[in-house]
Amino acid sequence: MSHRIFIVDDHPLVREMLSGLLNQQPDLRVCGDAESLEMALFRIKETQPDLAIVDIALPSGSGLDLVKQIKHVAPGCMALVLSMYDELTYAERAIRAGARGYLSKRDTTKRILLAVREVLAGRIYISEEFKSLVTEKFLVQGRAQEQEVQLSDRELEVFRLLGEGKETKQIADSLRISIKTVQVYCARIKEKYGLANHTELLRRAMRWVDSQEGGLPGSDG
Repeated sequence: MSHRIFIVDDHPLVREMLSGLLNQQPDLRVCGDAESLEMALFRIKETQPDLAIVDIALPSGSGLDLVKQIKHVAPGCMALVLSMYDELTYAERAIRAGARGYLSKRDTTKRILLAVREVLAGRIYISEEFKSLVTEKFLVQGRAQEQEVQLSDRELEVFRLLGEGKETKQIADSLRISIKTVQVYCARIKEKYGLANHTELLRRAMRWVDSQEGGLPGSDG
């Protein structure tokens, strides 16, 4: 019996590539896909998959928000987050949101299949590199963490969208919050980073997004 998998990513090429990879496996079958949070929730409720592979950055909201909502529409569906963003920044947040694992789009197809099967077997998947970082974090007391990790989940989403060049209204529409609330988040981020004005915030956010750039999952070679 094949496990049924649903893919959520706003890039058609990623959805097509993952579908091709997973459908080649005798024990896995892609039962659907979606590019937005709303469509994903509708189709996941309709198809009731065993696993949803979810991108962090969606055009109509955060993949973390989707992970939190999946259990309400499909209680038997587990979530595995696949993203271009840094594992140290997002993996812990994804697990807290209810995901059973985190993968980078830089990972090989072999590692993707390993993660999928680990999660389907009821285990949590994170990379050995991230496990080492977490261990170091707890062993070295008083170590300053990366500032991005100190942001709340919502602050980080606002920060990411700013770095992608989105205007305040676009961020408000994407996250379904008011413009005033976006401005409050921006003020909090500036305070945490010690930034003097919005221009400095934009520069910082754009540099961070540039540093996160990744590609499609690599080959096994």
